[in-house]
Amino acid sequence: QLQASGGGLVQAGGSLRLSCAGSGRTNSVYTMGWFRQTPGKAREFAAAILGSAGSTAYADSVKGRFTISRGSGKMTVHLQMNSLKPEDTAVYYCAAGYYSDYLSPSDYHNWGQGTQVTVSS
Repeated sequence: QLQASGGGLVQAGGSLRLSCAGSGRTNSVYTMGWFRQTPGKAREFAAAILGSAGSTAYADSVKGRFTISRGSGKMTVHLQMNSLKPEDTAVYYCAAGYYSDYLSPSDYHNWGQGTQVTVSS
C-alpha cells in the first residue's frame, strides 16, 4: 500500500515537498512515479524514478522545477516542487510499477490515495 502526504496551499513561486511511503512487495518494484489530476482531465505523468540506479524522468511541464528522489525504502519517494505555478494545482498521486515503462498510468500496479496541491496566484 502507498500513502502520499505533503500537499497543501502555497502561493505561486513557493515550494512544497510531497512524500510517498509504501509497504508490501517492495522487492518487485522497479519504478516509482508521481502523477497529477485535475477535475475532468485524465491523470497525467509528472515524474518517475527507475531501477536501482535511480534514473529520473520528468514531464516537460515540470522539468527544472520538480525533483524526484528516493527515501530509505524502495517504495519511499519524495517530490520536491519549486517555483510552483497555479497550473500545478492538482491532486498528486504516487504509484509503483514492476517494469521500466513509466509514462502511462497503466504502467503502474499500485497507487496511493492522492494529496491535494493548490497554488494560488
